[in-house]
Amino acid sequence: MASFEGKVIAITGAASGIGLAVAKLLASRRAQLSLADMNKAGLETALESLSGDGHIITQVDVRDSQEVSAWIEKTVSVFGKLDGAVNMAGVFTHGTCLRDETDNTWDLIMGVNARGVFNCLRAELKHMKAGGSIVSVASVDDRAGFANASVYCASKHAVIGMSRSCCKGEREYSHQLRGTIVRTPMMEGEVMAEAVEAEIAQQVQKRPTKPHKITNIIAFLLSDKASFVTGAVYNVDGGWIC
Repeated sequence: MASFEGKVIAITGAASGIGLAVAKLLASRRAQLSLADMNKAGLETALESLSGDGHIITQVDVRDSQEVSAWIEKTVSVFGKLDGAVNMAGVFTHGTCLRDETDNTWDLIMGVNARGVFNCLRAELKHMKAGGSIVSVASVDDRAGFANASVYCASKHAVIGMSRSCCKGEREYSHQLRGTIVRTPMMEGEVMAEAVEAEIAQQVQKRPTKPHKITNIIAFLLSDKASFVTGAVYNVDGGWIC
């Protein structure tokens, strides 16, 4: 079990779900955390649930580049450095066929899932030194597709494309910087039960994904044990993509 003592990790989407689960795991391994989310009340509750002291929270809309930059700058100001980041914030809406999708749906989903990751990567890279690691969370939908979710699928394709390109481009400046992408299925509680059942039917293991199955992989990718991993896509999906 890798220790994160002395490491500073920034996490978006940290007020609930997988983002909060990642925060709890890293805090239990002695990381210092900077948590961001749009849900201020949720962040305050999340902070109270973490082990250890000194963690900070910031209300951030990842679509706003100034808010993201200010959050990362605050993180470095408080802790003196940034060792890792988890770009977890994302949205999923129940869509329709492409011909009936709206501009508002495109703007919301692409704004959070694609522009949000762009804003975070750019801000994080400016402050991260050699040896740092960034994990951006995508979806199995970027590979398999999902009916009536064309905009969502496009946004998650963007996450993978940006992350891989970033890893190759940044090697000129920081040869040890690592970037990885974790593909996850939709989680219970985030979509209606029928969609979860349809997801499970596509899996080899035929069981719902639990947050800790995903957080353990993210923790590994943030750790020094993954020092030779970069630009990789990890499917944590019970065998959906295999």
